[in-house]
This record gives sequence, structure tokens and C-alpha cells, in this order.
Amino acid sequence: MAGEQSPDQTDPDVGFTLTAAVAEADEVTERAAALSHRIAREVGVLGPAGWRRVEATFAMTAAAEVTLIVFGDDVDRIARVFPSEDLLGLLREHRHLSAQLGDGPWWRYLLSMTSSGHMEVDFDYGDEPFPDDQLFPPTVYRTDLEIYPRERLPVWLAAYVRHGDRQTRSPEAAAEQARVDAAAGRIPVGSAPDEEFPALDPMARRWALIAAAFVAIRSEWGPRISPAFHIFEGSTHHGSTLCLLPGDRAVLSGGIWNAPELDAAYNHSAALPQLYAGAPEWVADPVLNRRAGNGMLTFCYWWEHGRWYRGGSPGADEVAPAVPGMWSTRTVVDLLTGLLGDTATRDQLDALPGLVRAAERAAVAVEAFIAVFPRARYDVDGAWFQLSLAGVAVVRGAGLADETDR
Repeated sequence: MAGEQSPDQTDPDVGFTLTAAVAEADEVTERAAALSHRIAREVGVLGPAGWRRVEATFAMTAAAEVTLIVFGDDVDRIARVFPSEDLLGLLREHRHLSAQLGDGPWWRYLLSMTSSGHMEVDFDYGDEPFPDDQLFPPTVYRTDLEIYPRERLPVWLAAYVRHGDRQTRSPEAAAEQARVDAAAGRIPVGSAPDEEFPALDPMARRWALIAAAFVAIRSEWGPRISPAFHIFEGSTHHGSTLCLLPGDRAVLSGGIWNAPELDAAYNHSAALPQLYAGAPEWVADPVLNRRAGNGMLTFCYWWEHGRWYRGGSPGADEVAPAVPGMWSTRTVVDLLTGLLGDTATRDQLDALPGLVRAAERAAVAVEAFIAVFPRARYDVDGAWFQLSLAGVAVVRGAGLADETDR
């Protein structure tokens, strides 16, 4: 009859299929939870007498493993122990199970536990870069991906295993490319001073003062000055370097670690931006940010003839998270005001604009600095070293040794 279907023409029981899939996922989840409790018990057995808390990190792939298990007691004594083979076996089983619950298994298993039984477990799928001491060579991750294929990798990890040195630029390669660009008439995009980035001198000097301020407040983050580079590494994994070269030249390069163009290149086989298009031969590996070596560079600008140039790099607004706030006198004043916080006195805040202007002239005197950052509360010696390295400090005689705080 019209409208009737034979048994082999009927639609599959979608509801039954979905219910079965959910039930299977629930079963896997329960098995994984039970394994976590067994893992916790195995970790607890390893603890020394009197332990009160333990922090354990297990970084694992199919080809390599790194573990860190640290116990502590009530008087802050710590003891590191090493996992048993039984414990590692449970973790491998848990990781294998986790692959059935998402796009591949976890990379790091993080356990916090007290002796009273309170337990917290977190699974790290690489949403942010791993600590250096828990990062394996790229070949290790490639092996793991052969066993546990994934539809998509975190951008930083995709770059780490797939960059193929595409962003490196040896001096030889830089010279050859510069000749090719010149022959082809390829001209970089230029911008007048202060049109996007500040001119080189005020940029470098403001960077140095901001670095000194972060050192003064004893921050682990923020800009720093080295003999070769002005450095910025933010707490959000963005960063950059400014390399000053003879002849009024410089290179500003760095990366936004989760930039869409990196995701497109490493997860979807798109072409990387031509950051060095039209660059002179001296824009090469020794002056570039370290991100070029692992494929995570997203911008490169160079300064010559009194202006900034770029190839396929984005505009200044897009790279702002990866550079310190050296855009203007006002932005530096505002940034340092925030660093001083609510406890800053009126005298400190009143002296701040003068300190910024002195830095812009490369003429910071000790008196001007300690008016804003008194020695009693701040690391003045460390901050002054930053200013001295950058050449913006006025050094007299023994420097800070004979100065008294006000």
C-alpha cells in the first residue's frame, strides 16, 4: 500500500542509538572516576609519615612520561617521591579511557589531595602551553597523534609539532630573500613615526622605565631589559622583544599565542602570513623573538630611516597584548599608577609624570626614581640596573651606593 514501508526501508531507531551512546559514555565516565580514586589511593600510599597534602602532576603520551609528586607536612617540609609501576599503569589506563570522551586523551593529569581525603583532579588537554619541564620533543607528540588522532590541536601545540622551521630566517636566507624582494620590486608597508607605533627612542625608553617599575614591585611578569634585547613576556603567554641595532635600526617581533592565523596555518593548512616580505637582510634569526623558532611569531616590524616598516604583519592594535604599554607618556603614567596601587601617596603620584618625561629624555636621576619608588618599599637596586642597561639612567659616581632615601 502507498505510504507503507517494508522492514528494510524503515528509519533506524535514532532514539535507541542515542540512548545507547549516552549509556556507553556514562559507563566510561564511571570507570574513569573509579580509576581516579584508585590513583589517589596509590599516590597516598607513597607518602612519608605525617604528610598532610600532596600535589602530583603526570605528563603522559604514548611515547614518554614525566611525573612530579610532592608531599608536604604541617611545618612545610616537602618530600618528592617517585611513582610505582602500578600507579603508572592506572594512569595509562585512565588516559586511554579519556580518549573515548573527547577529541583525544588528556596530556597532563593533575591531582591535589589532603591526608583527610579531600581530592581535586584536573585534566589538561593543552588549552594553554605546558610548563617547559613537562614539554616533550615534537616527535613524542607526533607518535602520540598516530595512536590517538585528533581533529584539532591547541594552536600552540599544533605549531610546536608542525611548524617545520617555516618562520626561521638565517642570515644567509635573509640576504637571498632581500635580493629576491629587491628584484621583484617588493616594498614593505611603511608608517611615519607615531602613526602606529611610537618612534624608536621614546618606545625603547618607555619600555625600560616600565621594566624598572615591574622589577621595583618585585613582579615575576612584565618587561625586562637585557644587554641584547628589551623583553616582554605577559602572564597570558603573549610576548615580544625589541632588538636595538647600530645605525639607528631595530627589530620588534613577537607573537599572540592563540592568533587565528596560526590556527588556520597549523590546523587547517592555510599559508602563514609573509612577515618578512620586503625586509632587509639584517632582519634574521639572531635579532628575532624566540617564537620564530617554534612557529609562533605573528608580527615583525623593523625600524630604519626614521620609520617603522612591516611585511605581512597586522596593525598595532592587534599586537597590543604582546607589547608593554609604551604607546605614549599618558599610557605609561596610567600603567605605573596602576602598579603603585591604592597605597600610593599623593607625593608619589605627583612625581610620576616627571619621572616618565625624564625617561623619555634618557635622563632619569636617582632622586626622581625614588620619589616614585621609595627604597623602603621597593627594589630600587634591581630597578636601577634595568634603567642603567637601557641607557636611560643618569649615573653619578658610585651610582646608588651613596644615595639616601627620602
